[in-house]
Amino acid sequence: MLNRRHLRVKVVQTLYAYSLTEDKDIKTFEKALLKNVDEVYEMYIWTLNLLDEVSDYVLIDAEGRANKFLPTEKDLSLTTKLSTNTFIESLRQNPQYAEGVKKYKISWSFDPEIVRTVFLQLKDSEAYLEYLQQEDRSIGTEKDIIKHIFKKIILKSPVIEQVFEEKFINWPVDKEVLQALIAKTFKNFSSEDPRKNKLAEITQNWNDDSDYVIALLGKTIRNTNEYQKLISDKTKNWESDRIALMDTLLMRMAICELVNFPSIPVKVTINEYIEISKVFSTLKSNTFINGILDKILSDLNQQGRIQKAGRGLRD
Repeated sequence: MLNRRHLRVKVVQTLYAYSLTEDKDIKTFEKALLKNVDEVYEMYIWTLNLLDEVSDYVLIDAEGRANKFLPTEKDLSLTTKLSTNTFIESLRQNPQYAEGVKKYKISWSFDPEIVRTVFLQLKDSEAYLEYLQQEDRSIGTEKDIIKHIFKKIILKSPVIEQVFEEKFINWPVDKEVLQALIAKTFKNFSSEDPRKNKLAEITQNWNDDSDYVIALLGKTIRNTNEYQKLISDKTKNWESDRIALMDTLLMRMAICELVNFPSIPVKVTINEYIEISKVFSTLKSNTFINGILDKILSDLNQQGRIQKAGRGLRD
């Protein structure tokens, strides 16, 4: 699921787009930010549906084998057990899943070869042949083969990688989140009663998190001039064009958090933006950002502008 670091990344991506466009309507970018987050959930539903479709493909495969001109004994004896896999059956009865498939208009029919390719990689695997011999159809046992399909085939398939890269611009960043969502789903689906099995939530508390990202984006944009002055005062020995845009945006967001979010500890804010810079900015950005924010923090403390609600949040 999306944690606060992932959400900060979503905000900086939106802020970056805002800084490069002439359209300065904040509401437009707030909507874009929420859509960016929603696309992670959409990717999640697409993946669940792929697991569903691969499981169902066993029926197509069995029919094709049976209709051969000279079907072998093996062709006629292959079981269609996967099509009624207990985990998949529980998923199919899940109202959240059904709503998601409908909402995002999900269908792999645009390229039937994708589902077929995954199944062909599965059908002769040792894990699948062992699965066909198992008599235990409890959800705890049955979901093991679905885990295998996801981890060993889908995540490692260049074809699937290409499809998701084309459909979701942030796939390289969000792939990690997708894995966490699927892992949480496997953990959640532990009851033999489908009504008790829940999909993973996009965040632990989306009501709070949605307020957080909208406020972080909006306050950072609205106070751009003020925050930029704080940065400029501490970078007078640096030519402005030598400071990476991403570094500037991350520092503005950090200042915004320090000043406007009383429940987020100072150390958490500083550390989070330093870590994000290691992935999304230049090689030495983390050291640069750390040094500048440390100086700005000192000034803000002296001015009494760091108001944190709780012990230890200012340290």
